[in-house]
Amino acid sequence: MSADSPPDASPPGHVLLAPGRFAGALSAAGVARHLSAGLRRVRPDVPLVELPVPDGGDGTVEAAVAAGWREVEVEVCGPTGRPVTARLALRGRHAVVELAEASGMRRLPGGKPRPLTASSLGTGQLLAHAVRLGARRIVLAPGGGACADGGAGLVRGLGGRLLDALGKELPPGGAALRSLHALDLRGLPDLSDVQVVVAGDGAGPLLGRTGAAAATGPPHGPARGATREEIRMLDAGLRRWADLAEAASRTAVRDLPGAGTAGGVGFAALAFLGATIEPGPSVLLGLLGFAERARGARLVVTGDGTLDARSLRGAAPAGVARAAARAGAPVIAVTGRRALTGEQLRKARIQAAYALDGLEPDTERRVRRAGPLLEQLAVAIADEWLPRRP
Repeated sequence: MSADSPPDASPPGHVLLAPGRFAGALSAAGVARHLSAGLRRVRPDVPLVELPVPDGGDGTVEAAVAAGWREVEVEVCGPTGRPVTARLALRGRHAVVELAEASGMRRLPGGKPRPLTASSLGTGQLLAHAVRLGARRIVLAPGGGACADGGAGLVRGLGGRLLDALGKELPPGGAALRSLHALDLRGLPDLSDVQVVVAGDGAGPLLGRTGAAAATGPPHGPARGATREEIRMLDAGLRRWADLAEAASRTAVRDLPGAGTAGGVGFAALAFLGATIEPGPSVLLGLLGFAERARGARLVVTGDGTLDARSLRGAAPAGVARAAARAGAPVIAVTGRRALTGEQLRKARIQAAYALDGLEPDTERRVRRAGPLLEQLAVAIADEWLPRRP
């Protein structure tokens, strides 16, 4: 267990509900709540433990709080500069900071993408606040970001300054980095005794065809909003940023796997925070005390919005299944749509999968009614895996 205080012991013979989020429908905590509600109606005697498993994006702080961490609210700058109230999670000298809380797409006014000007400033402010609260190990959850500024805003939020040729502060965002002339890092705090771990999403390097700027346009979806010309502008700005940032930090990290994470926030974390980038599910499962919660479990229920090959590489079900196997607990999964064979499930150590599309084939209605449908699935799970005891 990597937090200072171990989780409370789970009751013997319990069912551990450890799902990921259903993107566009429910957070991981929401999925766990609906599964719990359905199971309690039909098996009120079975002890249930909810442990939603975040994927490093929206809902990571919520999941940590659900696991017993303390929620801390702080006012920071959103991705367009407007103030937002963001949360972080704290437990002893450990903290969870979520990029989406301060700099996420859901923080964009009216949901309108701002690929050229959106900033990660608020995330740097959240990190600084965690350090002031005494955190010495910080897990940064990078998913759901709205910016492609290479983490330049994050450095600003920690106290750095980015200057143009006239010595004036640059405007926020990745496009403005083309005019970057100098960095003033005298305001950065001493983070030599702070360990930062980025719960990575498998992103590529900072620059180029698989880099942070390229991820702001097709095929990554309209939410990020960049045109081809804007992608070229962003990539040029990120290249200028990388040149000066690597010179200032005496590092060479732009080509490392994960440097392009979250619009390049991974690059800034590597260069200025001495961060490591590690697989999200394993980091977060350890952080939440999954092994302790799974010990003695009668059944573990995990899940993901779509159960497919990607789920077996980096989403919650794969990590949960591996960790549950080590604890000797059987695992089943719930999903919106299943795209895996029985053999693939068995190789992933998942005994069975239950899909919402078997109850509601229409995608729009399935997303809208995901909660009640999960409660229906819970009845089938109880019948097959939790027989009534005489």
